[in-house]
Amino acid sequence: MEAYDTAVATMRRRPTAAPQTRDLIRYATQAASGHNTQPWLFRPDDAGITIVPDLQRRTPVVDPDDHHLWVSLGCAAENLTLAAGAAGRAGAMEFDPAGGGGVRFSFGTGHGGDQALFEAIPRRQSTRADYDGSGVAASDLRQLRSAAAIPGVALVLVSERPPMDQLRDLILAANTTQMGDPAFVAELKRWLRFSPNAALRTGDGLFSAAGGQPPLPDWLGPWLFDRVFTVKAETARYARQIASSAGIAVFAGAAADPAHWVQVGRACQRFALQATALGLTCAFLNQPVEVPEFRADLAALVGLPGRRPDIVLRFGRGTPLPFSARRPLAAVML
Repeated sequence: MEAYDTAVATMRRRPTAAPQTRDLIRYATQAASGHNTQPWLFRPDDAGITIVPDLQRRTPVVDPDDHHLWVSLGCAAENLTLAAGAAGRAGAMEFDPAGGGGVRFSFGTGHGGDQALFEAIPRRQSTRADYDGSGVAASDLRQLRSAAAIPGVALVLVSERPPMDQLRDLILAANTTQMGDPAFVAELKRWLRFSPNAALRTGDGLFSAAGGQPPLPDWLGPWLFDRVFTVKAETARYARQIASSAGIAVFAGAAADPAHWVQVGRACQRFALQATALGLTCAFLNQPVEVPEFRADLAALVGLPGRRPDIVLRFGRGTPLPFSARRPLAAVML
């Protein structure tokens, strides 16, 4: 793990000189993405940067309509916006449906954005482990809600135990459905990385150590996964993690289309960065979003009937885990 930790720290270092366009893109790539697929490509020019989807990195079983892909682009777009603002190039971000769709950031001048959120970018992670069970102050909840206020996105924060237990039951039911689908399990395994060498070699995917599990040799990881990845074990793990969390956040766009999914990604990323700035941790619980038959029940539980929920996050206080790797800039720049 020592070589892995050193390499990942280098990926997340702050530039020592004035940030250049490549530095802004590197900040953008530190955003969250489904299965850590990093499904983005960046096309810089003198006036700005366009982010387009990398359709070779789709996850068609868990995300058949590319919902998570567009949310991931929104997460990267928000990091880019914050980094550009901190570098004195504050500008405007807009969804660009032309040419296959994408997100366009146009450079401006002067500083802008939230400095605390920008500084949280290298420290944010999806902490997929138990938290300490403590609550979150009302003032912190207000900051989380304010940070995630993006036009066209509704955010519901659930921090009382009875409704959290109802959400837990829905999440566990959806997770059981997914685990009963061989295609889902096969797709998930393709994105698992069991050893530090494999995680660094690909620069993507779900590294076991970054999820609170021990790193394993590449030959052993898949064999052990087939034996320990059971409904009983996963149900116990998610139930324990939800019980240790302070609350659950549910995001829903005003419409189910790429433009709104990008907005959801921006809101979700800002929420996670604000949580990081407050010393909190987050992790995704997207099962009832990913299994269509559970979406209406989820929307009803959080008071958004008729809306399609887009993202579910648990939050609380937990010990940071090893960070996930990122692909080299040469692989993501057009």
